[in-house]
Amino acid sequence: MILNRNAVTAAFERYVSGYNAADPKIKLKIDHTFRVAGLCERIAKATGAADVELAWLCGMLHDIGRFEQVRRYGTFVDAVSIDHATLGADLLFREGLLDLFALDDMTPEALGILESAIRNHSMYRIDEGLNEREKAYCHILRDADKIDIFRVNCDTPMEDIYNVTTEALRASPVSETVKDCFRNRTAVLRSLKQHPADYVVAHLCLVFELMYPVSREIARKQGYVERMLAFQSDNADTKAWFSHMRERIWEI
Repeated sequence: MILNRNAVTAAFERYVSGYNAADPKIKLKIDHTFRVAGLCERIAKATGAADVELAWLCGMLHDIGRFEQVRRYGTFVDAVSIDHATLGADLLFREGLLDLFALDDMTPEALGILESAIRNHSMYRIDEGLNEREKAYCHILRDADKIDIFRVNCDTPMEDIYNVTTEALRASPVSETVKDCFRNRTAVLRSLKQHPADYVVAHLCLVFELMYPVSREIARKQGYVERMLAFQSDNADTKAWFSHMRERIWEI
């Protein structure tokens, strides 16, 4: 696939200029977008599982719904606002936002892959009806997104990410159902998160969902998972639980 990355980048920057760049949530997602696009490219090259240009484009557009989510709801928590992946895909493919990116030369197949990757990137499990080619792009994007979420959780105050006070975060217990997800090495369903610390554990459980060996290698080497595991808590049970996770998280 031939893609004018400069044009896509310029279009993305024009779009996000309509939002308040002084809002840390907006800046967070702008920076996150570029990093995820780069990670998509890196994983696609390492695995040979996808066209590098299309994988990069999936990364550039995957979180386009986040900006409108913040404007409308003031939060990134989908459970109390709107599913950001669905919102983004709808804005692009149903409300005409895709026209801004001048992708007229893309084939219907490539456009379908792009939409599928965006719609599926934050789902608990991807659509079983996708073909193998579509699944590859979904897995690459989902891996890239998860890898950078670890960074975001370290570079951005968790209070801003989860919309909670420092006191509430440090006092928070971890739900037994969320602990069971870690024990079973699975992702955490949105409905299971009851306490602020549940969201931290849920983000750590994303390690278990990484599809490609290169993705696990990148995640481990960048060091952000270990920084998340150093979570400071005033809750004795939560402290003990994070100690347990530090010992077990990289086990196959």
